[in-house]
Amino acid sequence: MVGTSRFALNAYELVNEIKNGSISVEDYIASMFERIRKMDERINAYITLNEHALEEARIVDKALKGYTEWKGYSNGNGNGNSSILLGVPLAVKDNISTQGIRTTCASKMLEDYVPVYDATVVKRLKDAGAIVIGKTNMDEFGMGSTTEFSAFGVTHNPWAYERVAGGSSGGSAAALASCMAGIALGSDTGGSVRCPASFCSIYGLKPTYGLLSRYGLISYANSLECIGLMARSVLDLALMLKVTAGSDMQNDHTSIDADTSLSLDPESISPDIKGMRFATIREVVESEGIDEPVRDSMLDAISSVEQLGAIVEEVSIPSLRYALASYYTIAMAEASSNLARYDGIRYGYTEEPDGVAWNEFYSTIRGNFGSEVKRRIMLGTYVLSSGYYGRYYMKAQKARALIRDDMLKVLKDYDAIMMPTMPILPPRIGERVSDPLRLYNIDVCTVLANLAGVPALSIPYSMYNGLPIGVQFMARHLDEPLLLRIAYALESARCDKVRRCII
Repeated sequence: MVGTSRFALNAYELVNEIKNGSISVEDYIASMFERIRKMDERINAYITLNEHALEEARIVDKALKGYTEWKGYSNGNGNGNSSILLGVPLAVKDNISTQGIRTTCASKMLEDYVPVYDATVVKRLKDAGAIVIGKTNMDEFGMGSTTEFSAFGVTHNPWAYERVAGGSSGGSAAALASCMAGIALGSDTGGSVRCPASFCSIYGLKPTYGLLSRYGLISYANSLECIGLMARSVLDLALMLKVTAGSDMQNDHTSIDADTSLSLDPESISPDIKGMRFATIREVVESEGIDEPVRDSMLDAISSVEQLGAIVEEVSIPSLRYALASYYTIAMAEASSNLARYDGIRYGYTEEPDGVAWNEFYSTIRGNFGSEVKRRIMLGTYVLSSGYYGRYYMKAQKARALIRDDMLKVLKDYDAIMMPTMPILPPRIGERVSDPLRLYNIDVCTVLANLAGVPALSIPYSMYNGLPIGVQFMARHLDEPLLLRIAYALESARCDKVRRCII
């Protein structure tokens, strides 16, 4: 069986070990399952494990013994990135479709749903050799920032079990931080990849809207959400992005036909950021809602990038005071519309009507949503209702346009915007969940990228009393290579100062 220390290998290191014959994929995946059985009782990162993973591992092993190149599962010749993730265990957030593996959105409403197709990003990762290890826990339908709103229980932070892992992609982040996966997928509507990445000390990338296909992502708020990438190293993130980026117009008309090369080759990433110009936002830095350890970490991060030759200057964006209100108004309105389909007839959980009136049946079925989902549906329905549509929803869209324009103006003069990922340390389980406004406020630094559609990356930067703190960079549209370069520079400079997994 595989030694414990090998679970901490980064994906690119694992692939090298597999290709040179040092590790059997079947043995590695079998050992990974054993690790999950031992550790996940306490963490609760997974909802469903892939019962076909060992069979898929054997396929990879046979290919390694009989062929010089991995040909992919489904398209004969891979997708141009064949074998670069060969044998790497992949954790997939449970709102992303996986063929033959239960996909619940952490909701009773979809408790028994098994998709008949893979999401485009899942298919591309599998064709590059990754093996889906399981589906990870999340806030129900992606609505939350702590992974406490799940029908399958709370996900615990691997660094401090009494604290949250962040959300809504908390299961994916916790699985990576506890070495129960090699790479992971999440989704990011207002920070749902970056929040748990910060709280669990891993990397979390929210890409440019449209760069990754959303086909197979179960909808929450279409104009804001995207599939995000999570990893323990910058090079792993680059490999994932190289595999998954690119147009999918046949399935997703919001995907963009961009140059998929995008300088994403991991071998071309430079740790040099000398001469780059970064902006910090006065309204964020001076906010009273930022914990002192987070503020200190941010100041230290500014000093670090300046020592690496970058220039950091402060700017003001007054329109950011509208960001949270704009985001939540739009997100809840779109959630109300998207989740209307779950009526027990066309979609979702169902039961025999047994002669009851339609409205009683509908009410019973909708009762299977959790408390936070119900809250957002009701608020979204309200802001879309006659008499309030112009007062709230349209005003939120105008504020969004103002915020986007102001951010893009800053990004014309600066290479990236720099700020804390989360304004607080990981809270204790139950500490914020009873106060929605207090909970929503922790998204203040992450919703900006979703409103503007720009890429953003959370980088594990420091620890305070054993609790992780992340720093976030936002860049121009399609400037993911720049974000990877910044992250690589910090990773190279601080490789002995930040832990990204627990053995």
